[in-house]
Amino acid sequence: MTRQAGCELCELAMPVAWQGEKFAVIVVDDAAYPGFCRVIWREHVREMSDLSREDRLLLNEAVHQLELAVREVMAPLKVNVASLGNVVPHLHWHVIPRYADDAHFPAPVWAAAARQTDEATLAARRALLPALADAIARRFDQFQ
Repeated sequence: MTRQAGCELCELAMPVAWQGEKFAVIVVDDAAYPGFCRVIWREHVREMSDLSREDRLLLNEAVHQLELAVREVMAPLKVNVASLGNVVPHLHWHVIPRYADDAHFPAPVWAAAARQTDEATLAARRALLPALADAIARRFDQFQ
């Protein structure tokens, strides 16, 4: 498997919610966005077009299953799915639950904040994270 020295996603030093041979799923530790997750391709590639057809379909299904888990547990108004890689050029997808009261809605989470989300609301969403981890494990067991 190809790895690049110094690539934080190749090293995958953060806690992993699920890990297989080809990809891993993480729940990002983001206090303002509980339920923000990523699917990270384990081999160091930059773009979807670097993958074989079979691997592209596998990655697409992983993103789909993660979105379903996020919707099931977090009950967001909307889910943002994005693959940017401008800062870390290693193939990964962001799956982000969005709410009308989140700090950036309706803009992307990387834009300037428009408001501050109520702390009690964020705490209630953070309380769902163990259930999200369970939903991820349940959905991703099919990839073993």
